[in-house]
Amino acid sequence: MRRPLGLIVPLLGTCAAVPVGILIVFGDRMVMPAMWVHFYGVGVTALVATLAAVFLTTVGAREQDARTVIVGGGFSLMAALLAVHGLSTPGMILGPNGLIAVTGAATLPVGAAVMTLAALPPFAGPKAIKRILTVEAALGVAIIVLSAIGALVPSTVPGVPAPKSGAAIAVFAVGLALYGALAVRAMNTFLLTRRGADFAVVQGIVLLACALYSALFLQFMYLGWWLGHIFEMLGIVVVGASLVLDLRRGRRSRTLVGDLRAAELVAAEEAFLGARVRALMKMLGAKDTSTEEHTRRVAMLAVEIGEQLGLSKSRLRSLAIGGLLHDIGKLSVPESILQKPASLDDTEYEIVKLHPERGRELLSELGGFDDTVGRLVLDHHERLDGSGYPRGLDGRELDLATRILAVCDVYDALVSQRVYRPAWQQEDALSLLREESDYAFDPRCVAALERVVAVEQQGAIPSQEGTAEVSSVR
Repeated sequence: MRRPLGLIVPLLGTCAAVPVGILIVFGDRMVMPAMWVHFYGVGVTALVATLAAVFLTTVGAREQDARTVIVGGGFSLMAALLAVHGLSTPGMILGPNGLIAVTGAATLPVGAAVMTLAALPPFAGPKAIKRILTVEAALGVAIIVLSAIGALVPSTVPGVPAPKSGAAIAVFAVGLALYGALAVRAMNTFLLTRRGADFAVVQGIVLLACALYSALFLQFMYLGWWLGHIFEMLGIVVVGASLVLDLRRGRRSRTLVGDLRAAELVAAEEAFLGARVRALMKMLGAKDTSTEEHTRRVAMLAVEIGEQLGLSKSRLRSLAIGGLLHDIGKLSVPESILQKPASLDDTEYEIVKLHPERGRELLSELGGFDDTVGRLVLDHHERLDGSGYPRGLDGRELDLATRILAVCDVYDALVSQRVYRPAWQQEDALSLLREESDYAFDPRCVAALERVVAVEQQGAIPSQEGTAEVSSVR
């Protein structure tokens, strides 16, 4: 199984390729723009960005979204430091001073440190908003005090750290580690959601990390130093715009926290999996409510088991979609068969057994679903010993996601009330799966299912006992 970082690192490298390439090619070119370019281009622009970030923080507080408050506050502090950095340009308002170096070096690490708070439990949830605002306000006051001292008594604020100095390298290492953690969490979220807004956050974080290099390793006479300012402003705008988009859609920002679970994709398929998945689920619900409810439960169990067994974010997303749509082929099955209040005869059962192929054909005609989803829809009735249908595959040809879905499909079918039989007791269903795990079902998946059921369904009302062959589960 491919480890998550095995996919995340190359993707982050791809995001960094353009800004890093620009710095490599153009970064060491000598430039000497007028001081007013830095004063207005950085100082005044950052001042406007500070006001926008403060507004975003206020909106987040009003919406009781602690994560937006953290990110908005972090951007407020970053933009404020950047504004001081630009406004302290020597020869404009102030003479030679160390304030410009200190604020320039502190901008990105401070922002990263504040945004990292989003993943810490003490700063999660609406109750933490007051605590967050207190921390951010204290840092804001410190910036104001530092700026006042630096403006009134320039000699008290030394111009450190010098580019490429030991201190600069240490600050760079810490800042890069913080942005790296943020980028990994953001990429994890994107791999689950595949939303453009979440990818924009990843790119914005990468831009900020690239700007960190420019601020701490280059001097103002190099083009790379100026490009770093551009990357920094772009990063703030891109990440901030993503937060605003989520707020406008009534969703709380999760990207930088990286705590989005695959089960949430199943619970809100339209928001995270797209309108087509939602439309197909509505069609299935209109056809047969019982089948639609079954697919939701199966998908939820499947992704929880997938997380336990270490599936990557990308495969969890495919499993969520495949779980929701695994019975979509039953749209072609007559309602008289789906809702028959008795056992099916051989002819009717053969018609039902066509639904995996019909489902795969439907997804192929619609387009836009990857091969992994198609295989899950086609193969969810296959068994390790080759006794399943429609292709009679054996364990060598069934990947872990398909094995997970097969176990969850049978389990939910057994413990759910059907028109043709009563529901099984949970323990009876698990016992049957254990018995058949030597030849039909993957023992790892059965064991993981038992753990999930023990945690999440221990308070369920016992169901009536029933008997049915697993092979006849519809």
